[in-house]
Amino acid sequence: MDVERPEFVPDPSASREEMEAQQRAVADVASFADDFGFDAARVGRPEGPLVAGVDQAFLDDRAVSAVVVSRGDEVVERTYAVTSLKIPYIPGLLSFREGGPIVDALQGLEHDPDLVLFDGSGRIHYREAGLATHMGVVFDVPAVGVAKNLLCGTPERDVDGLAAGERVPVLADEAVTASDGEVVGYAVQSRQYDSGSRSINPLWVSPGHRVSAATAADAVLATTAGYKLPEPTRLADAYADEAKREVERRED
Repeated sequence: MDVERPEFVPDPSASREEMEAQQRAVADVASFADDFGFDAARVGRPEGPLVAGVDQAFLDDRAVSAVVVSRGDEVVERTYAVTSLKIPYIPGLLSFREGGPIVDALQGLEHDPDLVLFDGSGRIHYREAGLATHMGVVFDVPAVGVAKNLLCGTPERDVDGLAAGERVPVLADEAVTASDGEVVGYAVQSRQYDSGSRSINPLWVSPGHRVSAATAADAVLATTAGYKLPEPTRLADAYADEAKREVERRED
């Protein structure tokens, strides 16, 4: 998989001001509308598009970045890269910590995915340029952010106890550079307990690049197979742990 916009590859040695300026530039060229050649209704199906999931595990001061590419239930490729981490986690600047390792892993793919799901935010981000947006623009690939926690923005209504399959728009507020009230993503309830005595929190799904907010939510629900996480990122999470153990064994 080739880098299409090398000028946007995140530089962890940049100053905070430079990082934020690059994020604003990334958001300026990002597209939050559907712009792809596959049938979105076939995402997650055996005859559907290639969908990649990206996640990471951590080993000392290194990231083990894992990518799993699937078509429906069939895994067609897995790869990972081990890359040194240069900076600590800073809220809103995740792509400068983990973006380089992810670039290394994605460049190792033989298949070019049609859609990539990232463990992180897309447009639900202070400058509308979360990890999924940043990486989506770098590779010019349709991308979706799937986050476990809400970074910014305001849900349109309460999200406690949503039914499985339900979604609630997340609106831009004063913390987001988008216009107030604009839909920047969704709280997506991918799974829920049958009993009302306990509840599973929703996922925070947003467009990364070349997909709309609605399509991003649709893609997550279409690739969820009985678990909270969609299969692409769930498989990538498991593979990252597997790859981490492999690296540890090799280094013992």
